[in-house]
Amino acid sequence: MHLFFLQTNNVNSAANYLPIAIQVIFAIGLIAFIMVLSNYLGPKRKTSDKLQNFESGIDIKGNARRPIAIKYFLVAILFVLFDVEVIFFYPYAVNFRELGWQGFVAVLMFVALFIIGFIYIIKKGALNWED
Repeated sequence: MHLFFLQTNNVNSAANYLPIAIQVIFAIGLIAFIMVLSNYLGPKRKTSDKLQNFESGIDIKGNARRPIAIKYFLVAILFVLFDVEVIFFYPYAVNFRELGWQGFVAVLMFVALFIIGFIYIIKKGALNWED
């Protein structure tokens, strides 16, 4: 009985994290070693062809800093928003029997709010690309 008490008392001690700390230190050391080694052993030919920007084999056209239409960012944000909505369905799908009708009503309210938001987005013309 006395040994059981000692084992449960030391469950969250700092010594239990020592293997993780050693592994992290080893990983960082290995990365640093490989980077330094590749820097010393790698070729160092700086020709004009190597210093030129490479864009997937396509010749460079214009400035990369030109403004982009906000609609691209808006569609990306909307995609993330509705994609995250799907993530919230997983806990309900796992526990739908335990949640019962109260959980079903909560999910219906959740979906209704997103449908209202989607209708608002369509009414505002956020998905129209004719501009």
